[in-house]
Amino acid sequence: MRPMLPVVVAALAIAVSACGGGTAAPAAPARTVTPVAADASDVNPQPLDKLKDGGTFRLAIQQWITQYNSGQVDGTQGDAQAITDLVEPTLFVSDAKGVANPNPDYLLSAEVTATSPQVITYRLNPKAKWSDGKPLSYKDFEAQWKALNGKDKRYLIASSAGYELISKVEQGAGASEVKVTFSQPFADWKLLFKTLFPAAAYDTPEKFNKGWVEKVPITGSAWKISSYDKTAQTITAVRDPNWWGTPPKLDSIVYRALDPAAALDAYLNKEIDYTSAVRSEAYERVKSDPDTDIRVGARWDEVIVVLNGGRGPLGDVKVRNAIEKAIDRQALATVALKDLPVTPKPVGNHFFMPNQQGYQDNSGEYGKLDVAGAKQLLTEAGWADGNPRTKDGQPLKLSFVVSADSAQSQLDVAALLQQMLGQVGIQVSIDKVPGNDYFEKYVNRSNFDLVSFRNVDQLFLSQAYAQYQAPEGDNVFQNYGRVSSPELVDLLKKAQVTTDPAEAVKLYNQADTLVWSLGHTIALYQRPQILAVRKGVANFGAGGLASDDWNKAGWLK
Repeated sequence: MRPMLPVVVAALAIAVSACGGGTAAPAAPARTVTPVAADASDVNPQPLDKLKDGGTFRLAIQQWITQYNSGQVDGTQGDAQAITDLVEPTLFVSDAKGVANPNPDYLLSAEVTATSPQVITYRLNPKAKWSDGKPLSYKDFEAQWKALNGKDKRYLIASSAGYELISKVEQGAGASEVKVTFSQPFADWKLLFKTLFPAAAYDTPEKFNKGWVEKVPITGSAWKISSYDKTAQTITAVRDPNWWGTPPKLDSIVYRALDPAAALDAYLNKEIDYTSAVRSEAYERVKSDPDTDIRVGARWDEVIVVLNGGRGPLGDVKVRNAIEKAIDRQALATVALKDLPVTPKPVGNHFFMPNQQGYQDNSGEYGKLDVAGAKQLLTEAGWADGNPRTKDGQPLKLSFVVSADSAQSQLDVAALLQQMLGQVGIQVSIDKVPGNDYFEKYVNRSNFDLVSFRNVDQLFLSQAYAQYQAPEGDNVFQNYGRVSSPELVDLLKKAQVTTDPAEAVKLYNQADTLVWSLGHTIALYQRPQILAVRKGVANFGAGGLASDDWNKAGWLK
C-alpha cells in the first residue's frame, strides 16, 4: 500500500530477524540497470469506461491496526494511515513529480491570499460532508489545529510541525470558506490538513487519543469501513452511498494482516491481488507467474537504522559514531537487494532521495566503513578491548529488536550487521518480537537499542521535523532514538519558515550533516518500489511519487 503521509512514518519494518551464529551470507554483486526516473510509475492507466463496475480488490497489510489517528503518537504506522487516507477527506493529492494539488472532491481552491502575515484561504466543496451528515467546515480545521499545535499536552501527538506556527483558524466569507493565519511563514502549508479529520471525533483529548483505537469513528469519502474482523484479521471498506463525487469502480477493498512470507504465498494462491516483490526471493517466485504484472516505480522510501541514545551505552555520541563507522552500508544494501533489477547503492541523506533535486551526500566520515576509526572511538569512550568490550565491569552489549516476520534477505542483513559490530567489540543480540507488537510496544516506546524500519513518502521536507524533535517526557514524537540537539532543532525550525526553496535546501542539508554527526540514524538505501500485481488490474500499482487513487482503481472488462 502506498500512503501519502502527513508525517514521516515507520511504514514497514525491515523485518530482519534472529539467526544462529555470526556468519553472514556472501554479498551478491550489484546489477547494473538503467536508473529509475524520479517520476517513474507503472499503474496500468486506463479510462474508467474500460473498467468493470464492481468487484473486490484484496491486499495484505503488515499487522492488525490498533490506532487509526495518524496525528496521535501511536498512529504513525503506514498501513493505518493508508486506510485512514482512504476513508477520510484527502485535501491534496500528489502528481507523478510529487507536487501536491487540491483534490476537487473536497477543495475548489487553496491558496496564499496574504503574506504578512501569511494567510491561506481554503474554498471547500459545499457538497463535502462527514458520515454523520455534518458538512466540512472551519470547525474541523480549528479542532485539528488545536489538537496538533502542541500547546495542550493532553493530546499525545506525533508531530506539531507547522501547526505550531498557526495563530488563528476562522470561517471566511461563507460557510464553505476557511482562513488559516500563520504567526510565521510556513513553506509546506499544503502538508497541514492534507488529511482532514472530523471535529466531532477530534475536539477533546479523550476522543483524539482513544476514539480511534481499532476503529474509524467518522468517515468522509467515497469509502467507509463496513467491518473489522479481528479473528480473520481483515478490515473491509465498501462504497459509501452518500458519496457526492464520481462513484468508485470497485465495490470493496479488503485488507488482511499477513507477514511478508505469508503475503507472498497468499498472492500466488490468488487470495490477494498484489504484493511486494522487492525481496529477492519474492521477485524470483513471481517474475515468471503468468497471471502477474511486475510494476516498478520510484517512491520516497528510505531504510534506516535507529540508534537509541536515550539508554545504555548509546547515550554516548562516540559509541553511536563508532557504530556508524563499523557498518558497511554498501554491503548491507547489496545483501538486502540481491537478485533484484536494481543497482544497490547507499543513501547519504535523510531528507532527500538520490532522485530528488537538492540531494547531496552529507554522510562524510560517518558514512564510510572505518573499522580502525570505530575501535578508536570506543577506546576513547572508555570501552576496553575485548570480545565484547567492557567498561566498569559491564559488557558492551546491545539489543537489536526485530519483527518476527522475516524473509531470507532480511535474515542475511541481520547476520551481516551483527558480524560488523562484533568486529569492533560490540556484542549484538537479535531479539525477535511479534509483528503486531513491533511498533506499538517496541519502536514507539523506544524499547530497543537498535532497530531498523522505513521512512516513506517524505515529500514535504518539514515532515521530518518530528523525527528530530526533542522528546517531552514520555512523548518522543517520532524521535524514537531520543537523539536531538538545540542546534538541529533550530536549523529545522528555520528551514520550515524559509520560503526561498534554494535557501531551504541549504538549511536541510546543513541539518542532515548534523544528523550524521549526532549518530541519530544511519540511512542505508532507497528501497525500490517493485510490485507484483494481478493482470487485469488498472489504475493501481507502483505509483512512484503520485498518490493512489482508489476511486479509479478496478478490473478491466
